[in-house]
Amino acid sequence: MYKILWSLPHNNHITTTTNNFIEIKTELNKWENTNCSWITMNLLLFFILGLLVHFVFFVSIFDIYFTSPLVHGMTPQFTRLPSPARRLVLFVADGLRADSLYELDENGTSRAPFIRNIIMHKGSWGISHTRVPTESRPGHVALIAGFYEDVSAVAKGWKENPVEFDSLFNESKYTWSWGSPDILPMFAKGASGNHVYIHCYTAEKEDFGARDAARLDTWVFDQVKDFFQSAKSNQSLFSKLNEEKIVLFLHLLGIDTNGHAHRPSSREYKDNIRKVDDGMKEIVSLLEDFYGNDGKTAFVITSDHGMTDWGSHGAGHASETLTPLVAWGAGIRYPQQVSTQFFNDEFLKKWQLENWKRRDVNQADIAPLMASLIGVPFPLNSVGILPLDYLNNSDLFKAESMLTNAVQILEQFKIKMTQKKEVTLPFLFTPFKLLSDSSQLEILGKARSYLKQKKYQEVISLCKKLIHLALEGLSYYHTYDRFFLGISVALGFIGWISFATIMIIKSHSSLTRSVVKSGKVFAFQKPHCLLPFSFVIIGVLIAFFLLIQACPWTYYIYCLLPVPIWYAVLKEFQVIQDLITSLLTFSGKHSIVFLLVFTLGIEILVLSFFYRYMLTAGLIAFACWPFFTQLWTQAKITSLGWTLFSLLLAVFPLLPVLGREPDITLVTGAGLLIFLISLSSFVYIWKSKSKFKVEDLPVHLYQMVCVLISTYIVNSTHSSLLQKQGLPQMNQIVSWAILASSLVVPLLGPTIIFQRLFSILLSLMSTYLLLSTGYEAFFPFVLSCLMLVWIHVEQETLQQSSISCTQKLTSIHFAYNTDITQFRQLHLDDIRRSFFFVFFIVTAFFGTGNIASINSFDPSSVYCFLTVFNPFMMGSLMMWKILIPFVLVMCAFEAIQVTTQLSSKSLFLIVLVISDIMALHFFFLVRDYGSWLDIGTSISHYVIVMCMTIFLVFLSGLAQLLTTKKIKLWGKTKPHFM
Repeated sequence: MYKILWSLPHNNHITTTTNNFIEIKTELNKWENTNCSWITMNLLLFFILGLLVHFVFFVSIFDIYFTSPLVHGMTPQFTRLPSPARRLVLFVADGLRADSLYELDENGTSRAPFIRNIIMHKGSWGISHTRVPTESRPGHVALIAGFYEDVSAVAKGWKENPVEFDSLFNESKYTWSWGSPDILPMFAKGASGNHVYIHCYTAEKEDFGARDAARLDTWVFDQVKDFFQSAKSNQSLFSKLNEEKIVLFLHLLGIDTNGHAHRPSSREYKDNIRKVDDGMKEIVSLLEDFYGNDGKTAFVITSDHGMTDWGSHGAGHASETLTPLVAWGAGIRYPQQVSTQFFNDEFLKKWQLENWKRRDVNQADIAPLMASLIGVPFPLNSVGILPLDYLNNSDLFKAESMLTNAVQILEQFKIKMTQKKEVTLPFLFTPFKLLSDSSQLEILGKARSYLKQKKYQEVISLCKKLIHLALEGLSYYHTYDRFFLGISVALGFIGWISFATIMIIKSHSSLTRSVVKSGKVFAFQKPHCLLPFSFVIIGVLIAFFLLIQACPWTYYIYCLLPVPIWYAVLKEFQVIQDLITSLLTFSGKHSIVFLLVFTLGIEILVLSFFYRYMLTAGLIAFACWPFFTQLWTQAKITSLGWTLFSLLLAVFPLLPVLGREPDITLVTGAGLLIFLISLSSFVYIWKSKSKFKVEDLPVHLYQMVCVLISTYIVNSTHSSLLQKQGLPQMNQIVSWAILASSLVVPLLGPTIIFQRLFSILLSLMSTYLLLSTGYEAFFPFVLSCLMLVWIHVEQETLQQSSISCTQKLTSIHFAYNTDITQFRQLHLDDIRRSFFFVFFIVTAFFGTGNIASINSFDPSSVYCFLTVFNPFMMGSLMMWKILIPFVLVMCAFEAIQVTTQLSSKSLFLIVLVISDIMALHFFFLVRDYGSWLDIGTSISHYVIVMCMTIFLVFLSGLAQLLTTKKIKLWGKTKPHFM
């Protein structure tokens, strides 16, 4: 700027001076516009870089914790002894809980008398313990392939194989399967050759709103009957069915569908169990007749997962992880009566099965059991341990089978160790000491020696020891690089937080300027010119280290990313120096108090992920906040409104999210409340003489009608489903139309802050009502009321400060946030505003549910849009339901940025720092020990925070679109403000 002034010509004449003044003003305007453009461009590049960095941080957790445990190259292992069964029949009743099958009904009789008779007179029974996530695909993979699938299955989809794996079906000679198109194709695609045959009904039959979902199971039973009837006249098929090592798989989805639609306690769910029991009895009788009662058929009945009382699954509740297992026939031990049994539950007495021996297994153990029965190799990737208690065979067969199981798992360990050893420098490689090469040979040598000496129990004991060591070693090598990668990502995290903080200080505060003016500058030297050269050397050394170890390309990203980030931090030496100087000039007491309050707030946000009631505690603190400031003395009505709605919002985190029944009355009440408020607003606009308001009446009227229609559709759909008449097509069409228009209609209204926010609320509430099943329908309304009061509160606090406010709140337009000349520098109070925003975002996430738990959200909330099973469409709708409160908070934050004359990017940088500090917390809280629920929850918390940070970038753009843009459909476009 000084160069501009100096370059202008000097003249003492008045005319020349006037011209010079005009030229100075013109040049200053040009300089200001150029400088603003430069700042905007730098911030844009910063946000693009930030998005990429956070994407890397987000993906890193999958490389560190979610990599596939599978290895390839093993040799198939199977026992040389004759198998007890020629064929296996596997019944999987999808979504069947253990207690629902084993317990007696109100009359003291079993709802599955055929299976109950098997337990008491023909076979063995127990509980199969599943792992999180309790979903259909991982459950079936554990049952049929013997391993617990990694998270890549969720990313790739439920209908295809994200990784190549072996299965019981692949090892069989022939497999015929009947059931759901969501399950059967993945095992057919993964099989080598053309020996796995599938028979599926259409996906449209998986309708939660159907009159009778049990017809899915009836279809399977009818198809099996027709199949065996046709085999009698088809010589080729008949001969295949009489081969050995064949599998018949019946996937029964009706119980799961009825459980989702009506709850496991419903008559429909229990009646479906009776129908399945009758169908199984018919199929067993059919097979025995077909094979002439040759006694060479083994039968297994189990489930992929259970179901909560409220009709969902996916997490680790006992009702989801405890599934039944009943086996009988060739090679299966007969019932064993006992006087006492010891388990950490009261199920035996409740089920009146305390006198019949219960044999519990892990879900993956069923795969080696089935392989052993028909004499096929154990699935190559299986980590299941053969449950010998179920086998009715000689001790020699049991010992041989156990040795085969141990060698099969040891093969995986050897290949995993070899792979890791080949890509690690010899002096850095640390082997798994508990299972060295010598100890492997020793244990196997002893086992084979005992086998020759017919010491079968010793063989079994040694093999179990070897299996446990091999599984521990597999886990060791699978997580070998975890610490190294974790340190790299953590360094990147800390560096990014430091860099973002420096950007805030440098571009959006007057901190460094005040230091320069005061002259209090430390006598530090500037960074040496060798700094960039040093970081280049560090980067080259890291890359060379990774190269000679043949590390994956993603390792280069995680390890090299901190290098440029920390270089960018240390390059801003002057800013760091000014910051230290400024901190030393502040009052020590005020600094410590501010730091303690800020830290406490961050910890409350972190704890709220584990305990929702912490949000209530935070909101109560918010409610009391005005009484400790000048806000109460200068704006009592605003303060009381803030306190009232903070306390109302504080109620929601205390309400149950699990196990509640749908209450459409509450949804209706919320819809009518919103309609009455919008009607009052409509009457006010109608009576208003302002012309631009009258032009917006059609938009307002349409939104009112949408709210009323949504309320009607929710009631109509609920009534129709209760009467088992399905989802009315007109309701479905209108629901999708309301959803599609909800993001467009607000753009037709004015951009005045309160009018646009109310328009956004009405549009999004129409969709939210359609996705609601109970009290959560009130949540967006209460949240929006608090957001509107928050805007007033921030306007009041702004007036109390030295910052001037030139416009009234009722006349400010969202379009003002594009005028960069009105922006001001950041102040300490802006950190409080940013913290409020992050707290409200977390409240919007967890206010009506715990998204860290899959089963917190009721699938019935999407029934106005679809009832046919479609996991991704249903998941997308439930995600949009979660994001609607998020959008409301974002729009309110946009309004605060406008009213407080702050650049959206400056406040967003503070929000980014707060979110990253939370993410760093959860990164260090990720655990790979304890229960599977604890492990999954710790990882999901990190993923949620990272997604929240990335979503903030995109939803900030969506909020700006919803608030600043206006579509004119009629008349001439007129300005909304002067």
